[in-house]
Amino acid sequence: MRSIVEPLDLPELFPKPQPLEVELGCGDASFLVEYARRNPGKNFIGVERLLGRISKLDKKGRRAGLQNLRGVRIESSYFLQYLLPPNSASTLHIYFPDPWPKKKHRRHRLINEKFPVLARNALVAGGKIYLRTDDKDYFAQMTEVFGASREFQKVETPDELAEVPTDFEREFNARRIPTLRAAYKVLNF
Repeated sequence: MRSIVEPLDLPELFPKPQPLEVELGCGDASFLVEYARRNPGKNFIGVERLLGRISKLDKKGRRAGLQNLRGVRIESSYFLQYLLPPNSASTLHIYFPDPWPKKKHRRHRLINEKFPVLARNALVAGGKIYLRTDDKDYFAQMTEVFGASREFQKVETPDELAEVPTDFEREFNARRIPTLRAAYKVLNF
């Protein structure tokens, strides 16, 4: 990135103009690298605030020879609000975000009452957002927030997307902790 105060120049980032999907909080990038490999007709950006994790995304993407994958090291809400050009993403993926389980810390959660506006501004008409978590309380908040938004409609998560696990998902499922999923589509007004 040339700047953290100017929107990204997407044609400069990607050699091919293709639909853009963004994973907010890409963790060790296991999901994003595999999904980008399976979908060469799309461009992907992984957003992560931790340097070690964004380095893993870069290393895995280079090792796989992926030209359709980039990483940005920054806070997810800042990325959506200031760096991602408006109406540029076809899809947002948010998988196992920090649940901030203590009541006094919940204000730090990414998915809050303000989030649908940020998501709507980032997504193209008909764009989708896919959510996964293991935390029942956070899942209830996610579905309540999006359920209250008049700009989103609940949809199903496609099987081909659900079958690509994240690193956290593998770990939780191995301990018999189920994955809670929700998906929403931007309504066209």
